[in-house]
Amino acid sequence: MAVFRYYPEDPSHYDKALEKKIARHSFLFALFFTLLFWLVEFLSELFGLDLHRGGIFPLSLQGLPGILTSPFIHSGYNHLVSNTIPFFILLFALVYYYRGLSYRIFFQMYLLAGVCVWLAARPAWHIGASGVVYALAAFHFTSGVIRNDLRLLVLAIVVVFLYGGMVWGILPLKPEVSWESHLWGALSGITLAVYYRRYRIRRRKFDWEEEPSGEESSEEETGPGENPHDPTSVTHDAPFRHVSNSTLPEKESPGNTGTIPPETPDPAAAEKNRPQGG
Repeated sequence: MAVFRYYPEDPSHYDKALEKKIARHSFLFALFFTLLFWLVEFLSELFGLDLHRGGIFPLSLQGLPGILTSPFIHSGYNHLVSNTIPFFILLFALVYYYRGLSYRIFFQMYLLAGVCVWLAARPAWHIGASGVVYALAAFHFTSGVIRNDLRLLVLAIVVVFLYGGMVWGILPLKPEVSWESHLWGALSGITLAVYYRRYRIRRRKFDWEEEPSGEESSEEETGPGENPHDPTSVTHDAPFRHVSNSTLPEKESPGNTGTIPPETPDPAAAEKNRPQGG
C-alpha cells in the first residue's frame, strides 16, 4: 500500500497526519480479524453449532482445513476473551511497525504454526487463536532482543502479563489445553523473527536516544590546551566535524605549519652592516 512507503528517516520531516493514517489502518486490520472471531462465536452460540471439527486434527485429511479455520473457533466466550485482547494488541503493533511486510509475516506465522500442529500434536481437535497469539508475542520479543529495540521488548512483556501464565502455556500441564499450539506458535514466531532480522524498522527516536550535539561533544572530549575553535591548537579528534583540505583558509592549510619563513635580506642594510676592514 502507498501509505506504507512513508518512513520517518529524518525527524524534522515527521508527518503526523500520515502516521495517524498508518495507525488507523493498523487498528482496522487488527479489528477486522477480532470481529471475525466474535462473529463466528456469536453464530455458534446463537444456532447451537458444534464447530470443533473445524479445528486441526493432526495427520488427518479431515483435520487439514483446520490449519486455516481453527483460530476462528473457540470453546466459549471465556476462551475467546482470553485470546482477543493480546491478539488485537500484537497484530496492531505488527502492522504499525513492520508496515507493508507485516502481511507476509502474519500469514506466514499463521500457516506455519498450524502446519506444525497438524504434523506434531496429540490426536485431538485443536481449536483457538492462542497459537497465533504465541507466535505474535514470540516474534515481537525476539525481534526486540535482536534489534535491541526497547519498544518491542516492552510490548511483548506487557502482553505476557496481560495474557497471564503465557510461559507455562507451552508446557503439558493441563490435558484440556492445546499446549502444542502454544509451543509451535512460539517457535514459529522466533523462527520468523530470526529470518527477518535484517529488516530495518525506521522510526523517530526518543529524546533520550538522540546523540549529543557536535559542540557539546567537542567540549567534553577536548583536553587542556585543545580548543577546537583555535586553528593553532592541536587536537587528536574532531567528532561530528569534517572540513575538506580544499576548503581550509590559507593560514590553516596543511602546507602552512605555523613557522615563519626567513626574511629576504635587504642589500642596502647588508652593505651597511658589513664588517669594515682596517
